[in-house]
Amino acid sequence: MSIQREKVIPAKYIPDVGSYVEKIDGKDYLITNDAMHTFYRRSKGELSPFFLGLRDEKKLFGCRCTKCGLVRVPPFLTHCPDCNFAPTELVEVEQVGVMNSTPPITYFATSLFQHMAPYGRGRVIFQGADTALSVNLYTTTGILVPGIIKKGTEVKLVFRDNRIGEMTDVFCVPTAELSKEQIEKKGLQESEINWESPVEPELPAASQEDTAMYNKALAEMKSIIEEMNTNERARKDIAGWKRDILVKTRGGKFAIIIDDGDIKLEEEAPSSPDFVMVCDDPNILLDGLAYRGAITDSVINKKLWISKNMEFNTIFKLDRMARSVARSKKA
Repeated sequence: MSIQREKVIPAKYIPDVGSYVEKIDGKDYLITNDAMHTFYRRSKGELSPFFLGLRDEKKLFGCRCTKCGLVRVPPFLTHCPDCNFAPTELVEVEQVGVMNSTPPITYFATSLFQHMAPYGRGRVIFQGADTALSVNLYTTTGILVPGIIKKGTEVKLVFRDNRIGEMTDVFCVPTAELSKEQIEKKGLQESEINWESPVEPELPAASQEDTAMYNKALAEMKSIIEEMNTNERARKDIAGWKRDILVKTRGGKFAIIIDDGDIKLEEEAPSSPDFVMVCDDPNILLDGLAYRGAITDSVINKKLWISKNMEFNTIFKLDRMARSVARSKKA
C-alpha cells in the first residue's frame, strides 16, 4: 500500500527562527519563537497484529477466549482473566455494529485534533464481538449534530485511504447513509463514499415580507463584513485561509468570499463554492456576524446547516472575526 509521507509535526506549525512585536490592547509585546524537542518512538507490542490488520489488511481483529468463547475488541488480552487465564486466539469480526451509547460530539478540538473536528467519539459493538470498541464517528449529511448518531444506531467501519497503524485509520458512519453494496463490502475506504453531495435542507417559498427582511439583513451583513475587512485583528483571524461560501436563505442567496486576510460579501452566487450554508432566517447569520450570538451555536442547534463537516473550522473563524471587531471597539 502506498503511504503518503508526512512529518510528525507539519511544516505549517513550525515557526521561523527570530522574534517579532505583537500589539495587544495598544501595547507592544516582544514574542520570541522557540521549541522543546520531545520526539519519541513507541511500540504497539502485543497489539501489533490488530493495528497491522487495520493498516495492511483492512480487517478488524479481536481476541477470543479458547475456553469461554468471549470475543474482546480490540484484542488487548493474551489470556482470559475469567477462565483461569486460558489463552486467547486472534479472530476477525464483522465491520458493521451498533452504538453502545449516544456519543458526545467534539466541536472545539485542540490543535492536534482540529483537522478532524467535528467528530463523535463513541463505543461500537461490532457483529461477532462481545465488547465495544471506541471509535470516531462522522456523517455524510453535512455537519455532525446531536441526534444523527445515538444509542442503537447501526454503523459501518470505514478505512482511511492513507493508514499508518493508528486508531484514527478508521471511523464509522451510519449504515442508513450508505448503499447496500457499501454496507456489505469489507474494507470500505473513505474515498468510496460520496462526501460532496449531502442533501440540503429545503427552504419554503419566500413571501414579500421574507424578501424585505432578507434585503435588510443583507445590507447589515455587508456593512459588518466591510468593517471586518478594515479591522487588523479580525483580518488576522483569516490569514492564510481561502474559502468561497454560498449562503442560501429563504429570501435569497449570496456569497461570502474569504481570501487570505480579506473578506467580502457578494450578491452573486459563486460558480464553484467550497461549501454551502443554509439558514431559513438570514438574521441567524446576521446575529453571529454582529456578535449577538455565535454562528457555531446556530450550527450545533440546527438553525444553520453547512454542507461539509470539516468546514466547521471556517464557521469558527467567522465567530472569531466577530469577537475581534467587538474587542477592538471596547479597546
